[in-house]
Amino acid sequence: MNLTVVLHQTRSPDNLGAVARVMANFGFSRLVLSDPATYAFRAAERLAVKSDSVLDAMAVAQNLPEALKDCVYAVGTTSRTQIEGRTALTPEEAAARLADQSRRGRVALVMGGEQRGLSNEELAFCTDFLVIPTSDVQPSMNLAQATAVLLYLCSREGRKPAEAVAPVAPVASEQQGAKMGTVRALGERMRQVMLEAQFLNPQAPDHILMELERSLLRAELTQREAELWLTAFKHVGRAMGGGKGTPGKGAPSPGPGQDG
Repeated sequence: MNLTVVLHQTRSPDNLGAVARVMANFGFSRLVLSDPATYAFRAAERLAVKSDSVLDAMAVAQNLPEALKDCVYAVGTTSRTQIEGRTALTPEEAAARLADQSRRGRVALVMGGEQRGLSNEELAFCTDFLVIPTSDVQPSMNLAQATAVLLYLCSREGRKPAEAVAPVAPVASEQQGAKMGTVRALGERMRQVMLEAQFLNPQAPDHILMELERSLLRAELTQREAELWLTAFKHVGRAMGGGKGTPGKGAPSPGPGQDG
């Protein structure tokens, strides 16, 4: 499975080290820290037994969109079962979807910080979200323990294709899934055009826009298709800006004899 583990706003070097060890346990090596709350990475080595390779290759991103930009699919984690307009996956369902989507490109498992987990706004950057069922006595799991549960399931799913009678053919380059960074760029371009067209409420455009972005991710566009949509909206934006008194970004100003 082509999986990236993303730790968002991690505070504890011990948890970072423990997660690196769990990743090594189950054969995963790609770790990204999103907006970390600690940079004491050397302190993580204490619990990262025989997992130095994971920490050495670890990347740091300023925020979740940056951490997910090269992925085609992402699942966030939370202990909240009710999020308006969305349905939580079980850990087993999430692991199966990660394995299936990894045939289109890199996928991500996003773990929230120890203090508050992932907010609804942060979960909105993920295609889906999952909930690990726990006792009401203590519904919140330790970060490293939750990661261990989920990576075990992912490793089990990842072994299934190898057991199939016919090997899974590699995806042709033209069929590679759309990267979330490209879809995000498309969303920003859509925002500009739809605000100009008065489709979005300028006081609160994000709710509708995020819903549209998630629908694009669910459509499983190829990278080429997403780039075509992005180019199309760029041209629409330029055309709309060129027909107004204030040209849009990148749009040519009206020439002599043209209506402004």
